[in-house]
Amino acid sequence: MMRIATLTAAFALTTGMAFAENPMVGGAAMFETKNIVENAVNSADHTTLVAAVTAAGLVETLQGAGPFTVFAPTNDAFAKLPAGTVETLLLPENKDQLTKILTCHVVGKAVMLDALNKMIADDGGKHPVPTLGGCTLQASYDGDMVMLTDEGGNVATVTVADVVQSNGVIHVIDTVMLPAM
Repeated sequence: MMRIATLTAAFALTTGMAFAENPMVGGAAMFETKNIVENAVNSADHTTLVAAVTAAGLVETLQGAGPFTVFAPTNDAFAKLPAGTVETLLLPENKDQLTKILTCHVVGKAVMLDALNKMIADDGGKHPVPTLGGCTLQASYDGDMVMLTDEGGNVATVTVADVVQSNGVIHVIDTVMLPAM
């Protein structure tokens, strides 16, 4: 029995296979075999994000090969914005602004939380995170929580990390990141 466990562990190390299951998000299982959009549509906590991604025309992009890291704001994060902001952003005439905001939540590579923590530590407590939207988020940590600060000073906490997707990774955040205005 010990030999089987040793062989299984060796196989996992050499193939990169993980035994930990993906965290649940918004009450739904997240599957490593599904892409970012396929998983996000099942999260009850991300209906606003899914509507925004659809309105911005980013569904096809986020279903692409990637890899991407998406800092995914929850419905509650969107609700923190001033009244009427989400509804206004979802209007067709505001598509460019919505796209800019959403792509400020996307990085063009898959970054797991341990790697981000190492970058933060290596940079003395704060690490710049350039996004596909041209924004630079500042990653830091407060205790054992990873924090992101946008160009306007808004601070988000990563509440669920390392949700592996077939085309990257999602980290759930509690605040919408905004570009400099």
